[in-house]
Order: sequence, then C-alpha cells, then structure tokens
Amino acid sequence: MNWMADKMVTIMVVDDSKLARIVAGKTIGALQPGWTRVEASNADEAMKLLTERQVDVAVLDFNMPGRDGLELAADLRAAHPTMPIAIVTANVQDEIIARARAVNATFVSKPLTEEGISGFLSGAALRLRQAR
Repeated sequence: MNWMADKMVTIMVVDDSKLARIVAGKTIGALQPGWTRVEASNADEAMKLLTERQVDVAVLDFNMPGRDGLELAADLRAAHPTMPIAIVTANVQDEIIARARAVNATFVSKPLTEEGISGFLSGAALRLRQAR
C-alpha cells in the first residue's frame, strides 16, 4: 500500500523572511513534491496555524522577532512530542546546536540547500511512516 496516498504530509515553514520561506518551499518541494507546505512568519502565526490544521513536520528559522525558533520548537515539542522539527539558522554556535538537541530538534544550517535538509526530510518521512 502506498503510504503517501494514505496520508498527505503537511510541512510548516516558519521564517520572518518571505524570501527564506520561498527558498525553503522550493527546496522542500524538490525533495518531497507530494507534501503540502504551509507558512508562518513568526511563532504566534505558527501556533495559530496549528489550531486550524494538522501539521506533521516543522522547519523553523532561529532568528525571528518575538519568540525565536528554539522557543517555538519547545512549544511544538510540548504539544506534539513526536513531530519532526528542524531549526534552520546561519548562527552555527555550539550553544544553539545544543539547545536544538535539547528540544529534540534537528539543526540545519542556512543557506538552506537540498543537500543540507535532505537528511532531515528523509528521517521525518521515515518517522511519520513508522508512527502510522
């Protein structure tokens, strides 16, 4: 049975930069063309979106006005313990990477590339299949 036909996957991209959301959307679309993409420009929009629809995977920018991506990841993790979450940032510091790991999120460096995010997306697809 084709799992993808059984359940569509929705991935949420959260970034305060419209251009970054476009780049992320194209990159994700190239690797997972069957996935539905939704966008939010900050943590509050992302949390509101989650009340309106099912989201299976989250890709979060770290640097955003208001709550940063790690704070949002912690909120998402509390509400959705098994959701695959990636923190995307150009800020490659050990502390940021450690904080991402602490909330069970994958660290992905910017600029976002197919090579950089493919491992996260493959792992997310596998985890979602196993969970169903």
